[in-house]
Amino acid sequence: MTPDPLLTGLAALAVDAPEGLLDRIAARWVSVPGPIGELGVAFTDQGVAYVHAGEGFAEAFRERFGRPLLPAARPPAGLLPALRTGRPSGVRLDLRGLSPFQRDVLEVVRTIPRGEVRPYAWVAAQAGRPGAVRAVGTALGRNPVPLLVPCHRVTRSDGVAGDYVFGPAAKERLLLAEGADLARVRELAGERVFYLASDTTGVVCFPTCHNARRITPRHRHGFRTLAQAGAAGYRPCRTCRPGQDLTG
Repeated sequence: MTPDPLLTGLAALAVDAPEGLLDRIAARWVSVPGPIGELGVAFTDQGVAYVHAGEGFAEAFRERFGRPLLPAARPPAGLLPALRTGRPSGVRLDLRGLSPFQRDVLEVVRTIPRGEVRPYAWVAAQAGRPGAVRAVGTALGRNPVPLLVPCHRVTRSDGVAGDYVFGPAAKERLLLAEGADLARVRELAGERVFYLASDTTGVVCFPTCHNARRITPRHRHGFRTLAQAGAAGYRPCRTCRPGQDLTG
């Protein structure tokens, strides 16, 4: 990576810079293995700020954030386990510069468990903007920390994976590696089934919810809408939280 003139000038200061100054001017970076290949990761004292796959990492970071990068001696705490396990809740994130809505969307998406998917409309509803499905898609397309905010786990309600910052093929690959059965979701959607309920628990879930995956065939019932499930006596799952109808 070509030395940045600003950082070269800072290094030449006769006295140490005030505490926190470097963090406001530059970020640190590391190259680490990830589930889709080598990743460039930029971070500050606040947390991970940017995750990039492929070439052009430094240029893309500078264009987006307007700051140079310094090589770091080691990755930030928790990064490697989070990338290895797909469970990133222990990694601090630096989401400064995002709008409140963008941050709300990313915080919602961060709660989606490994191996499960949620519709874009669910994210919008959980973020408090149920009509903002397009805006959710835009926010996820600008997600600066993919994998750590697992936007690959947000799909269309019909099981089509949809767009992804690293490309749709990478999205499908990640979901398959995590055990999400998109083919089953698509099959159910073709039958106009978007929710699955158990007559032993009285609970209705999204199809990939771990509770739904435990329902045996003779106790499983499919519904197009939550209203239909509610009329049949089922309550929404407290884990996957299908709190309102999302399919019309």
